[in-house]
Amino acid sequence: MSLPAILSRPQGSEWPELAAGEAGMNRLWLEEAARFAAANEIPWPYDLKQHLESGYFEPAPFNEILGPVRSRGQTNGLVLRSGAKVVSWGDTQQVDFTFSAAKSYLSMLAGIAIMDRLIADLDEPVGRTIRDGGFDGPHNGAVTWRQLLQNTSEWEGSLFGKSDIIDRNRNLAVEGQGRKGNLRPLRRPGEHWEYNDVRVNRLSLALLRRFGRPLPEVFAERIMQPIGASTDWSWHGYRTSGVDVEGRIIESVSGGTHWGGGMLIHAEDQARLGLLMLRRGEWNGKRVLPASWVAESLCPCPLKPTYGFLWWLNTDHGRYQSAPEASFFASGAGGNLTWIDPDHDLVAVTRWLDPTAIDSFIRLIMQAIE
Repeated sequence: MSLPAILSRPQGSEWPELAAGEAGMNRLWLEEAARFAAANEIPWPYDLKQHLESGYFEPAPFNEILGPVRSRGQTNGLVLRSGAKVVSWGDTQQVDFTFSAAKSYLSMLAGIAIMDRLIADLDEPVGRTIRDGGFDGPHNGAVTWRQLLQNTSEWEGSLFGKSDIIDRNRNLAVEGQGRKGNLRPLRRPGEHWEYNDVRVNRLSLALLRRFGRPLPEVFAERIMQPIGASTDWSWHGYRTSGVDVEGRIIESVSGGTHWGGGMLIHAEDQARLGLLMLRRGEWNGKRVLPASWVAESLCPCPLKPTYGFLWWLNTDHGRYQSAPEASFFASGAGGNLTWIDPDHDLVAVTRWLDPTAIDSFIRLIMQAIE
């Protein structure tokens, strides 16, 4: 790929642009980082349906696809410094599924629910306000909002045709290689950390019931429109996830894509969401998210210090060795990453970058900072 193609500005982009020197960055290292990202695409097939049905995440019949799926595009991304674009590569307006990066968007919606006082206390049992049967009984009845946001809820049950057992004993370090779904004794809510998509989807449904309207509508109105995002994105659930909300059937959206569905979005919009978090919930002088919520979202979970409220953290450099410790991330399978570095006023978005190359990409960006 030639340098002009890497550095091309997507048509219709409204980002201000800075030359590397003006942004306090070394042009050669910045260009090398872009070249490196463009050259290290994840070795997934472009046909995501085939990939999901192959049993990458789980074997049949647990891998049944319930939501929409479409083929992915090529690797792309961009880097912002001080809110201006300093480099990009590929087609950054290419709309693709972003897998578990959508979990971080659910966290942002939880912040809106806190701001609107739809959630009174994060340590309140969810079942006090959500009475749909999902939080009945002594075990699920003890689950709090905080535990759902931290992935420590140990919520038990099936939702939309998927059992929480599918993701028990899930080990992200060997995702796509190791087995999971093995029964283990459940701990009490709050005593065990586990990355579990069914439980995240249970949080999404609980938020839907508190808002009483489709989460994509709330996300558009309260977050995407205030930050000037495009209307190219969409958020999906499953063919099984229609629920009755005060007599209206509404689709509950998913926090990931490994059974289909989830968030379709491009890198330009993801950069805006990253910049909103970098600015602690403020956009052009307007408060979009409470600053206190952003701060609390980035507090390490005691059981998993590299995790906050559905955001990945870099505590003790435990996520990426080359990134500053204050960094945090919206991360999804397939090398879909939004890296936010408050220490250097930086946001970087990668799409379909080989996960084994992410730390090297970060190292190159850090070398570019003068």
